[in-house]
Amino acid sequence: MSSPFPGMNPYLELPALWHEFHNRLIVAISDALTPYLQPRYYVAVETRTYMDDDNPELLVGIPDAIVLTASKASVAHPATTAIQTRPKQIRLPMPIEVKERYLEVREVGIHQVITVIEVLSPKNKRKGEGRTAYEKKRQRVLGSSSHLIEIDLLRENIPMPMIGVEETSDYRIVVSRANNRPMADLYEFQLREPIPSFSLPLKPDDPELAVDLQAIVLGVYDRGSYHVRIDYHQPVPPPKLSEADQQWVDDLLAAIRGA
Repeated sequence: MSSPFPGMNPYLELPALWHEFHNRLIVAISDALTPYLQPRYYVAVETRTYMDDDNPELLVGIPDAIVLTASKASVAHPATTAIQTRPKQIRLPMPIEVKERYLEVREVGIHQVITVIEVLSPKNKRKGEGRTAYEKKRQRVLGSSSHLIEIDLLRENIPMPMIGVEETSDYRIVVSRANNRPMADLYEFQLREPIPSFSLPLKPDDPELAVDLQAIVLGVYDRGSYHVRIDYHQPVPPPKLSEADQQWVDDLLAAIRGA
């Protein structure tokens, strides 16, 4: 069964599904582009790695000297008459290694990066190390001679910085051509709308390539068996929908929910 949504399926934004969907989508975009880019270009799947924490505002970093001193004092002067306090088990926030994949369209032979394609993840949009790392990468690309494609299929958290955008859409695609900066093309679309196709810029003497992202996303949905993995009886993941959008979703899923 195909996705019941005409555009982006918001259930794919569930934390339990997004990481896998993101990886599948990156590979699917590469596979879809490759036949049209050969023999002059190829698509490289690259990885950005950084350390992050689920709660970056909590810091655990006690120097070893303090820990050792406290431990020795405790052993040297045991409190034999004091009531011993039984410790409780707690969980400390630990730094984790995060790996995010993105695409680079490169010229065959000289391996020059022509276009960078990013599919944003929740950590890219949420305050913390992930957003900081991505914004630094974004600024480096915008200051280079490479084009940038930025695909945001997540409704939650703060969109990337843009100037001249008065209203916030559910989803967005940004196409930044190196020869036209600081101006860029913004494709905005809502939950009820199909994902628009966008143009992939290459070198000036080559025509731009039309990318049908909607077809690519639907293909990933089918191959990932998401129709049997998503429970459409559950509410749409955050952020909360407007009353009108919620009613639209309820009507759309009425048959699936058995209503």
